Amino acid sequence: MKSVWQETTILPTFPELNGEIHADVLVIGGGIAGILTAYFLHQAGMNYLLVEKEKICSGTTQNTTAKITCQHGLIYQKIVKNYGIETAQKYLSVNQKAFRKYTELCQNIDCDFEYQDNYVYSINDRHKLENEINVLQKIGCPVQFCEKLPLPFAVAGAVKFPDQAQFHPLKFISAIAGKLHIYENTFVRELCKNTAVTDKARIHADKIIITTHFPFLNKHGSYFLKLYQHRSYVLALEHAQDVHGMYVDEDHKGMSFRNHENLLLIGGGGHRTGKYGGSWTELRNFAKKYYPHAQEKYFWAAQDCMSLDNMPYIGEYSKNTPNLYVASGFNKWGITGAMVSAMLLCDRVLNRQNAFADIFSPSRTILRSQLFLNGVEAAKNLLTISEKRCPHLGCALKWNPEEHSWDCACHGSRFSETGTILDNPANRNLQI
Repeated sequence: MKSVWQETTILPTFPELNGEIHADVLVIGGGIAGILTAYFLHQAGMNYLLVEKEKICSGTTQNTTAKITCQHGLIYQKIVKNYGIETAQKYLSVNQKAFRKYTELCQNIDCDFEYQDNYVYSINDRHKLENEINVLQKIGCPVQFCEKLPLPFAVAGAVKFPDQAQFHPLKFISAIAGKLHIYENTFVRELCKNTAVTDKARIHADKIIITTHFPFLNKHGSYFLKLYQHRSYVLALEHAQDVHGMYVDEDHKGMSFRNHENLLLIGGGGHRTGKYGGSWTELRNFAKKYYPHAQEKYFWAAQDCMSLDNMPYIGEYSKNTPNLYVASGFNKWGITGAMVSAMLLCDRVLNRQNAFADIFSPSRTILRSQLFLNGVEAAKNLLTISEKRCPHLGCALKWNPEEHSWDCACHGSRFSETGTILDNPANRNLQI
């Protein structure tokens, strides 16, 4: 079960860190968010280093569908409802800035970068789409309403963002990561003030940035209440359709489509981690019905951190942790989210002002309906009788028959059949 990106790229390798070392800035987490952050610090001449518990991009980044877009579902009407027009304008502007940075970097990188229109469609709710267009027009974003799409089923319509992009994420990472100060197989088990402790090293840093997908410190920030994780699945089909664009359903349970070379990538079957969903079975049934002559070339799964209000947490880890920063909760839009977080966090550690920092503050209000749902899920799983418990906060683990793993519905940690940790926030293996 490897993604097309894994199968078609060889990433650079880096040594394991041993001994004691000091850096002005330590980045913990070697996915695309951490690597972009390290890249910008390197460009700025900072004394930094990045540590990754396994191999770089061995988690969420290698399983993305790799769309570079400012259109994140029907996000803009939600932002206006929660925070107002000005915040929606800022969100659009900073994501446009991130998009332009990708286009600038990809000009000199062979990473299959190509412009594509992006569409968010709805199966049965045209009103939602019209609301989104009204909001986008108010904040000055040129969009279009589409009645029909080149997809094999009827839709109520779609909101089109022209001239977005897609690329090969691991080819991109391979090109920018080679000269960075990275250590692999260096698992930070504990943070003691400004010191990170691994199995073989102690790293002293003036400032620390955590880009580990799900933040692993429970004492600060309440991320165990503010985040949950969502699992989704992808098939790569040969001899299927060229859809001439990137498409995603506005519903979390819907499907996404894009092409890569001669492949059609179909995503869907999603569910909260630790729950049951359609998984690959749903996608294979869809492919069998609509693309009966297609052949499955690759299949894989992805996991995403979902915030309370559909916006990432980027900035100070908490009000009580100076010089400790975080980027998480990208809500399935981790490619542009990673670039936004890298730009914002580099400005923070370099003491530069950034006009967009305030809207992503991890200390913003948590009074959202999703908080109640997360609390109910955690309480229910804490009270569930189960022999296997998650070492993160003790929730019951459930067997995932599709992926042969033990999954936690509270916070999304996952473990292999033999107990090896697959996805955080847990930071140690399951004892079986």
